[in-house]
Amino acid sequence: MSAASAQPFALLSPDVVLEAAERVGIVCDGRLFALNSYENRVYQLGSESHGTLVLKFYRPARWSDAQILEEHDFTRELAAAQLPVAEPLAFGGSTLQDHAGLRYAVFPKLEARAAEIDVRGSLELIGRTLGRIHAIGALRPFRHRPALSSERLGWQARDDLLASTFMNSETLDEAVIDKYAEVSAALLEQVDLHLERYGPSSRLRLHGDCHLGNILWNAQGPVFVDLDDCMTGPRIQDLWMFLSGSEDDRQGQWRELAAGYRQFAHIDEHELELVEPLRSLRMLHHSSWIAARWDDPAFPRAFPWFASPRFWQEHLSDLWQQHALLVAH
Repeated sequence: MSAASAQPFALLSPDVVLEAAERVGIVCDGRLFALNSYENRVYQLGSESHGTLVLKFYRPARWSDAQILEEHDFTRELAAAQLPVAEPLAFGGSTLQDHAGLRYAVFPKLEARAAEIDVRGSLELIGRTLGRIHAIGALRPFRHRPALSSERLGWQARDDLLASTFMNSETLDEAVIDKYAEVSAALLEQVDLHLERYGPSSRLRLHGDCHLGNILWNAQGPVFVDLDDCMTGPRIQDLWMFLSGSEDDRQGQWRELAAGYRQFAHIDEHELELVEPLRSLRMLHHSSWIAARWDDPAFPRAFPWFASPRFWQEHLSDLWQQHALLVAH
């Protein structure tokens, strides 16, 4: 792996960020600071000409131009329907820009705070908003964005992790690697059985990575940000990550979410059968994602526990427990 691909943002200095803004006609006022982001690099910028902005620099080689532009088009379609999303701004007729070998987009800074879903009625509001998003998402298909599948998020993620420099750097004992190979294959076989048993599911354009970290809150309710992982998939993919706690807790949360959702879109109750297979795919994909980015200095700083024997012991245990859960159902 070259130094450029291992550290794709090494040359992204504050000066380069300011140059990228000025390149599209933004008059900067000197206020600039980095926001938390690992996959991409995101900065908040003060501007005399456009107010407070957010500049998002895309990780090279992850998405094609067509895929990023389709993400932008979907977001703008949602915004045109008065849905609360962070909409990219167009400069020179395009929402995707390029500077110093990096692609980037510019967004207005949204006046919102962190989401608090424990407040009564919050989950119903989230459900209503997702119902509206999915009603738009069902109008036409993606042409370039990926689809949710066990092959992409499961088997390919597993293969990538086993082949990664992280797994082959003597960080982990060989026995741990062998056990991971065993449990991940067994778990994915169960995932495939469950998906086959369920049969065809709803397929539409989705946010794709819908969790609390990608939601803000304003006076009207939830604001959805970062559609970087938008994809084609079943409706439940944008809902299941809001379900947590005991079985009773999850049932109550689902009733509230579904009550809001069904005001604008239909969801089959049987899609709840996909929750545990989808959780399994997320567990496998997340560890593969961190390993694939381990040569990026931001990742060891953000996830120092990832290289510890204790994490891998717990991770293997979690995967076996997930396997047992799928076998039992």
